[in-house]
Amino acid sequence: MSPARRRRRLITLATAALATVALLTASCSSTGGKPADTGGGISAGTADTPAATIAMITHGVPGNAFWDLIRKGAETAAAKDNIELRYSSDPQAPNQVNLVQSAIDSKVDGIALTLAKPDAMGPSVRAAEDAGIPLVGFNAGYDIWRDLGVQQYFGQDETLSGHTAGERLASEGARRTLCINHEQGNVSLEARCAGVAQGLSGGDTVVLNVNSQDMTSVEASITAKLQQDPTIDHVVALDAAIALTAVQSKETAGSDATIVTFDTNADLVKAIQAGDVEWAIDQQPFLQGYLAVDSLWLYLNNGNTIGGGQPVLTGPAFIDRTNIDSVAGYAANGTR
Repeated sequence: MSPARRRRRLITLATAALATVALLTASCSSTGGKPADTGGGISAGTADTPAATIAMITHGVPGNAFWDLIRKGAETAAAKDNIELRYSSDPQAPNQVNLVQSAIDSKVDGIALTLAKPDAMGPSVRAAEDAGIPLVGFNAGYDIWRDLGVQQYFGQDETLSGHTAGERLASEGARRTLCINHEQGNVSLEARCAGVAQGLSGGDTVVLNVNSQDMTSVEASITAKLQQDPTIDHVVALDAAIALTAVQSKETAGSDATIVTFDTNADLVKAIQAGDVEWAIDQQPFLQGYLAVDSLWLYLNNGNTIGGGQPVLTGPAFIDRTNIDSVAGYAANGTR
């Protein structure tokens, strides 16, 4: 057989093999279980591994679009992994502790949780470990998860993220920034503001504490601060909803301050496109929720851990007018 004919025969065989694999894969996916509806997000087939139950417990404020993205990522992984996901949240640390205890009592197979207030959460984390339940941390608790014995972590280094934001602000000529902390006592948010202050060489950072559970008071507090201190040239929000509220406060106060933020949602993407918000730092919340659940599935079914004892970073990355169009479609789909 000539070399040319041999190559053609190999290509034909390879094509047939790929077609067979595709057919088998489709068959396995269709019989493995019905994927859950993620509301316009990403979907996949279902694993044929044994069913498991995972509790996800966060400090998210109900109705906040950021946490909707986290939950959608978790639901997407759960649908793929044949997992029953029990999602719950409460911004108050004592209530989070109770949620963890409820998960322990119900004998879930794994727990994914945020550690925004680690001092309060520590005893419940250790109780889960004593019960033999594997835990992964995500989103909050970058500096403390290993000390608590949590096996994996998915998120961003908040101090680094804040420092990166501060450096960009300095390069853009910021002299006096207002960093809005919407949940006092949250170690991640405090690290962000501290990082901004460190990175803003030659400038000053003022921290304003507000309560994100009362957005009317948030708008009033930001407005009053901008009116009181017209030297503030940049407002740094730590959440997309706070940034959008700051846009209204800026208008009411007649301020010329530039608004930047951490985290995104569909409305924030539109605000960047419109020029109302200059840029955002994206930590990919959908990815955090997805990896938290998927990592537990891997651990339960194959003993795998991700990161080699180090955190798995999902950010920071800047989103601004130079790349916003590449993100906008995903945001409209509810996954960014």
